[in-house]
Amino acid sequence: MHKLLTALITSTTLLAATSAFSETVRIAVEDDWAPYASIKADKSGPEGFAVDVVREAFKTQGIDVEFLAVPFTRCLHYSETGVTAGCFNATIIDGNRNTFNWHPTPLFNEELAIFAHEDAAANQVTTADLEGKTMGYTLGYTYPTELMENPNITRFGATSDDQLIQMVAAKRVDFVLLNEMPGYLRINRIPTAAGKVKKVGTVSLDGFWIAFSKVHPDGERYSQTFETGLQALRASGRYAELEAAFRKSLGL
Repeated sequence: MHKLLTALITSTTLLAATSAFSETVRIAVEDDWAPYASIKADKSGPEGFAVDVVREAFKTQGIDVEFLAVPFTRCLHYSETGVTAGCFNATIIDGNRNTFNWHPTPLFNEELAIFAHEDAAANQVTTADLEGKTMGYTLGYTYPTELMENPNITRFGATSDDQLIQMVAAKRVDFVLLNEMPGYLRINRIPTAAGKVKKVGTVSLDGFWIAFSKVHPDGERYSQTFETGLQALRASGRYAELEAAFRKSLGL
């Protein structure tokens, strides 16, 4: 009886100690980019495919994640200044390549597409076709350097993807840049844009990463740990399960 009691006390003590010393990483995440990452309707936290991948990849390495859902520009700022260990979903461009620690494997890939008004005759538009035209983009997001520095493209910045969609629906610009899946979701939920905006071309298929901080004392370590966890998630088949459930939820 005493041995059993001692064993139970020891087990409880070890469990409490494990819980007390479990590691938690604080990661910033953009709050308005469904279906990959956005704040829940009840404001209780973020949701989306990328959120699930980040949480479960770290979990394979015994690390819990505390998410801080904020606008994307603030998300990047938090990582760059070390307020958080990282920020997602970020793309790698010339302007930020040396600013953050990048894990080798992207969280996922998503197409950067060109959208126009439904009445536009344009089809199979390439980046070269944007020259001499007006192009809308979302302020604070990362886009290919060759588009943002091309003097032959007239650019107009919008404060959000929703505003961008309304601009092209009202024919205030010729084209806008939107990631394909998030773009379609937004177009369909905006009454003044539904049925008025169409995809007309593709810029690129881009990877998205956690931009890990170079200032945070554990930024580099967490970058390496996350890569290990992401590979474990893929090898176990769990990543494929999450992806299948995600696509099913979107009716794909």
